[in-house]
Amino acid sequence: LSEVGSVGIGEIWDLIILNPMVNVLIIVSDYLFDNFGLTIIVLTILISLAMYPLTLKQLKASKAMQEVQGRVAEIKKKYAKDRQKAAEEQMKLLKESGVSYAGCILPMLIQMPVWIVLYQAITLVLAVSPESFLDLSQRLYSNWPAVFTQLPLGQRFLWLNLGAPDMIMAFLTGASMWVQQKMMTPASVDPQQRAQSEMMQWMMPIMFGI
Repeated sequence: LSEVGSVGIGEIWDLIILNPMVNVLIIVSDYLFDNFGLTIIVLTILISLAMYPLTLKQLKASKAMQEVQGRVAEIKKKYAKDRQKAAEEQMKLLKESGVSYAGCILPMLIQMPVWIVLYQAITLVLAVSPESFLDLSQRLYSNWPAVFTQLPLGQRFLWLNLGAPDMIMAFLTGASMWVQQKMMTPASVDPQQRAQSEMMQWMMPIMFGI
């Protein structure tokens, strides 16, 4: 891992982001009738609501990008023999329209660490092996007695064993992510950009499914 001074990036991630999420998961479970499955659902909804402004910004940016794609194609056709001029005119058009490729991608990149830390916290809290339970115990806040009394958390929810893989849920996760990516990915007339968009559209669902 890269290091900042004498403290590794991984240690900073654990201290500031992952460990708080672990303890919050356990505390919320205490208030939700010791039902860890319900805890995951409630936290997912709360995080989705908190990140809704970013999602809305991404949707608006994608829609705006779709609206200027036709004019971008006209510029490329008009200046087909002068790539520098074509690039300048495209930048000018995007600036005037208030559209940027970063506006379509950046909100998604900001949200990704949040979902990653939630996934990591859920995996840690389930503690399916003695080694993982020991790791979990080292992340608990000693001044929060409730986090100790709640463990171990129940792993059953509906038909699911939350501590074991489930192919149905993996498929639903990947499929829902694919639909979301399809809705948010702006159409592109540029073959290279279209190929990159299609790769991202499949890469994210596969990653989340796994």
